[in-house]
Amino acid sequence: MTPRHIELLAPARTADIARAAIDCGADAVYIGADRFGARAAAANTVDEIASLCDYAHRFRVRIYATLNTIIYEDELRQAELLAKRLWKAGVDALIVQDMAMLRLDLPPIALHASTQCDIRTAEKARFLAALGFSQLVLPRELTLDEIKEIHDAAPDTPLEAFVHGALCVSYSGDCQASYVAGGRSANRGECAQICRLPFTLTDGNGKAFGDMPRHYLSLRDLRRAEALLPMIEAGVSSFKIEGRLKDESYVKNVTAYYRQAIDKIIDKNPDIYLRSSAGESAIPFTPSLEKSFNRGFTPYFLTNGRPDMKMASMLTPKSQGEKVGKVKSVKPDGSIIAALDTPLANGDGLGYFDPTGRFTGFRVNRVEGSRIFPATRVSPRSGTVLYRNSDMEFERESSRAATRTLLVDMALRAVGSDGIALNLTDARGINISTAIYGVGHDMARTPQTDSQQRVLAKLGGTIYQTGEIDNSSTADIFIPASALTSLRRNAFALLDRTAAITYRRDMRRKENPDTMWPAGTSLSRHDNVANTLACQVYRDHGVSGKISPATETAPRIEENPTVMTTRYCVRRELGACLRTPSGTSLKGPLTLTADIAGGRRLTLRLDFDCTACRMKVVKL
Repeated sequence: MTPRHIELLAPARTADIARAAIDCGADAVYIGADRFGARAAAANTVDEIASLCDYAHRFRVRIYATLNTIIYEDELRQAELLAKRLWKAGVDALIVQDMAMLRLDLPPIALHASTQCDIRTAEKARFLAALGFSQLVLPRELTLDEIKEIHDAAPDTPLEAFVHGALCVSYSGDCQASYVAGGRSANRGECAQICRLPFTLTDGNGKAFGDMPRHYLSLRDLRRAEALLPMIEAGVSSFKIEGRLKDESYVKNVTAYYRQAIDKIIDKNPDIYLRSSAGESAIPFTPSLEKSFNRGFTPYFLTNGRPDMKMASMLTPKSQGEKVGKVKSVKPDGSIIAALDTPLANGDGLGYFDPTGRFTGFRVNRVEGSRIFPATRVSPRSGTVLYRNSDMEFERESSRAATRTLLVDMALRAVGSDGIALNLTDARGINISTAIYGVGHDMARTPQTDSQQRVLAKLGGTIYQTGEIDNSSTADIFIPASALTSLRRNAFALLDRTAAITYRRDMRRKENPDTMWPAGTSLSRHDNVANTLACQVYRDHGVSGKISPATETAPRIEENPTVMTTRYCVRRELGACLRTPSGTSLKGPLTLTADIAGGRRLTLRLDFDCTACRMKVVKL
């Protein structure tokens, strides 16, 4: 059986963060260019990306550029030109949503189908694989069984799945809430995060549920560190960390954590799984997922399509952090006496939930044993749980730069009558040899083994680390240190050049003209068709009926549109699932209301498809 390459895919807002992710062990990085990325606030110039590619490819790390928005008709030429520039910059693949990319005049760059393509079914996965996509980015909502079904349907196309980070409550690519509510399209990289708002939930009797607004649509963060092997066995080859808007500390910590976890699996199964890049990372801190921004964690639907576990972070959309203890009392001077589970440090950020459920955060001015002196006066009750969402000591440790190096074995030997050759074999599997002449083969008065090895091992300031050095055949020969230094420099320069010219990118796969669209003969606005070229792709593959334009390009928005489709269910989260007797405790229809920008009020109706176990969110 041919071993399968396993990829750890890290996010990057900037090229500097991308380099930090690479140093922490990422096999691939996804990053936005200056246009058409689904995170408009995470843009980079093509020159910055070109420099990043040069650095990444030395470790055989791949760079994926996100061109995963829908594209308007008058932007098609701009998207085409940008794709060509990214190809010349060295980008390995484009992550795309719009099917128009299949009809643009592109270089032979590999295309990955974004999670915005909403690949919920095996049939759609098979269709996209037949269109020539080299990798399929799966929805976060899928179970292991559904992932396996998709893998079986498209066994030759690598599957990419999210493993950590923020969760969209709606199926990605099928959320129009932000656009319909305020004109900011998630499919254009401008999501206003409607799902993170505090809502008032009203039942069918017009009665508000609970004593205050709650974040009913705000999910906890994804964490699947404990399910990596089952995901691999189900068919996942690429593990994606969400977070293109996150800071460097977050990316470094999470990348390093999952690098170590994946390596343990590969090390135990070296004949079955291989790492997708080369080099070893030295991490100057102990990675901990709890130390970085999180709203609490959930594996989401991975092991159960109808889980009983809580998925939402209803009390706050902010980072909750890790539990560090409980309040015992508050002194007249405002200091807090606490029973702490772990030491705190001056400058730590703490928080707690008050009796109404509101999250209050504060900074630690100083701490003396179990006595905390807040920078601002707070009044938590006795027994209140304290959470730390900013650990100053960890931030200091994780701010130190990781290093990534390539192990190189060296062999020194005499050649001809007066030459010395150096052979290098590195962790990428590259083998080179170079020689210098006119050195002579004079016998040394003392053994030269150690002195020669010291000169060869001087690799400071490079990405290389000394492995085995075999100079047994030259141990009795006197070689001037200057000559050996020159030979070493020449050899490593040749190694660099060889690595650059032997790097190979995946090429665009061929489109099968005979494959047919598997979901009927027409398309709705949920299929996000925003231009004539995307229309043509679907026409070429059997869509003969009406193709409704994407919401963003439609002449008008329909009345009471469905703006989200979710596998998450508010009723189930509140213990009032309609499939159970407790469902009668919350009479429908249910509505959510929230105040939004401009003094306006947003009202949403929740519709429940209990047969499919899905919830639809309708704007009223």
